[in-house]
Amino acid sequence: MSIEGSTTTTTGPEGAAVGPARWIRVVTLLGASAFLLFGLWAFFAPQSFFDQIATFEPYNPHLIHDLGAFQIGIGLVLLLAAYPERIDGLAAALLGAGAGAVVHVIGHVIDVDLGGKPSSDIPTLSIIALLVIVAGYGRLRETTLRR
Repeated sequence: MSIEGSTTTTTGPEGAAVGPARWIRVVTLLGASAFLLFGLWAFFAPQSFFDQIATFEPYNPHLIHDLGAFQIGIGLVLLLAAYPERIDGLAAALLGAGAGAVVHVIGHVIDVDLGGKPSSDIPTLSIIALLVIVAGYGRLRETTLRR
């Protein structure tokens, strides 16, 4: 292990940094697991999540779906970022955020009858999600080709 500035990294045989120290990866994966668990719970069982965790009145299933979508995105960013030797940080951020954005669009489709402006919200959010996913895929290809 070596310390470069304030960041601890694991080094390979030639001394090149290959990833975060074990404890940093473990904490990152625990964080990813927590965000994903709570995000999936909020998205797929909003009433249960509200009753058990988010008891802020009034109950609004769409807001709980939003909460779940964004927690899923954060969890995926952390999950991907835990392996910098396999995926670039920007690619991890774009792909995780893009996945959260896709789940957000799905929430708007599910909640189409709960308000908002579906005729503009769903297409606009879909375009944003698509652009972020495409940029993430482009970054992934760009950095994978350099390795």
